[in-house]
Order: sequence, then structure tokens, then C-alpha cells
Amino acid sequence: MAEEVGAVLPVLPDSVLLKVLELLPLRDRLRAARVCRRWQRLALDRTIWRHVDLSPHRLTSPILWHLVRWRLRDSLRTLRLHGTLRSGDKRRLLSPALLVALRKRCPQLQRLCLAETDLRPIPYESIPLSLTTLELSCCEIPTAWFCGSATTALPQLRHLVVYNVPAFSDRHLLNVSSQSRLKTLSLSGTYRVTDTGIQRAAPHLEELERLVLCHCVIGDSAVDFIGRHVKHLRFLEIGSASSLTNAGLAGVATLQRLETLGLDLCDKISPGAVIALCRALPQLRNLKLGGVRVEDEVIDKIQASLPHCSVSHAP
Repeated sequence: MAEEVGAVLPVLPDSVLLKVLELLPLRDRLRAARVCRRWQRLALDRTIWRHVDLSPHRLTSPILWHLVRWRLRDSLRTLRLHGTLRSGDKRRLLSPALLVALRKRCPQLQRLCLAETDLRPIPYESIPLSLTTLELSCCEIPTAWFCGSATTALPQLRHLVVYNVPAFSDRHLLNVSSQSRLKTLSLSGTYRVTDTGIQRAAPHLEELERLVLCHCVIGDSAVDFIGRHVKHLRFLEIGSASSLTNAGLAGVATLQRLETLGLDLCDKISPGAVIALCRALPQLRNLKLGGVRVEDEVIDKIQASLPHCSVSHAP
């Protein structure tokens, strides 16, 4: 069988082999460059370095410097990195100088995904200006991030995803919403985001189409401001830790473009209020309900009352 595979691979066109190499993990992609001259040429082709996922690898700063200098090129669109928190200055993955080099080498970089990365010594001005999407998971960020001086150019983010970043606060939310015209905002595990922060940021989020608020300390007043200002929302999810009640659902009813709604049912939100809300949303097609106490009879009742909406339940 190995001989048959070896006989087939040389006759495959470059376009097919490029697709295969693009699907390989980084380590295997680099090893493929040692097979022969043809594979070396293909393994270094610009097209397979558009989306690079380094998150499975525990990189050191010297290795990342090497990749930025010799492998990551102007074709790069997406980069995923996994750092090491509490590792000390000597083992810290990112530095302002490295990000500046990344900005120069990869001017088309649009999406940066960072996990367990210490960003406290990184000025926000160092982030590549070409970014439109920033995803932070279990990261440390400084207090004054997402802002800069009046003369400093900053990334114009369109999509921001923040997961389990305890330092992310109302101040960060206001900074990023006033600096960028966001279309996607997903906050999960950011318990320092409160009603006050949502109220101050909502007027700057008029272009928002997708909003996720899970494990945030928000209530009816925050949802009321969302209903007043964020009229272009198509996807809204409000998860656990919120103190939303039936009265707060009235704010959601003003979002006439809403297509998908996710809610956690609790003692303060009744099935009847959910049904009334969904009937007031003409574009709604998907209703996702959470909550460990939701009985099947309640889900069946809601589904029967909303024939044009798909209802799902995830405890």
C-alpha cells in the first residue's frame, strides 16, 4: 500500500498537493519541505500560509521570531497563538518588538487569536493595524488597553471575542466600542462588565449584528439600552449570571431584525413572557433556551406557540 501511495503522489497536480499541505499541522507541513525540491517549493508556497494555527504548540519567543522572519509572509490572514501565563519575562511569548515585526512582515493579517497570553507589557498601539478580528481566551490584559493617544493609529476592529478574561471591565468595553465600529461582540466570563458599562457603550454599538453576553453581571437596564441603540442585531445571546426579568425582555422586543435569540430561563423569566417576546420579533427563526430547571413540557409549550421558530434547549 505504501508503494502505491508513493507512486500516486508524484503525479498529483500542484493544486491538489497544496490543498493537502494546507490541511496539515504546522509541524508536518515543515517536515514535508524535506521530502524533495518540489515539496519544498510547495510547502513554502504563499497560499498555504494564509491561515496559521500555532496554538497546539508551546512556542518560545525565539521560535516565534524565527517563524515571523522566515515563514510568515504577506499572505498571512489568520494567526492563532497559545502563550504561557505566569511564565516570567524570560519566557513571555509576545513583545512589542515582535508585534511590530509581525505588522511589517504580514500587512494583510486580519485575525489574531490569543490564548493564555500575558498582554500586560504590550501597548495596544503595538497590535497590527490591519486586524479586524481579535479573539482573547484566558488572557491577561492591562487596565488601560484598547485605547491610545490622540495621534496614534489603532486597529479598527470589527469583531471582538473575549472569553474568560477576568480583567476585562466596563472601561475596556467603552474604549473598544468608541474606537472601533464593531459588528461582533462576544463576552463570556467577564464578570467586571456591568449594566453601567453596557449603558455607556451601547450608543457606540449601533452597527453591531452579533452580541453574546454570558457570565456578565447585567440586568434589565442593560438590555433596555441594547434595545434602544443596537437596532441591527441579528444574533443575541444572554447567558447565565444575568439578572434579567420579564420586564427586561421588553427591551429585546424592539430588536426587529433579530433572527437568533439565546436566553437562560429562570424563576424571574416566565415561559409566557418568552412566547410574547418571540411573537413580537418578525424575523426570529431560532430560539435557544438554557437553564437546568426547564422541563420538557415548558419547551413543548413554547415550541407549539411558535410554529415558525426552531426551539432548542441546552441545560
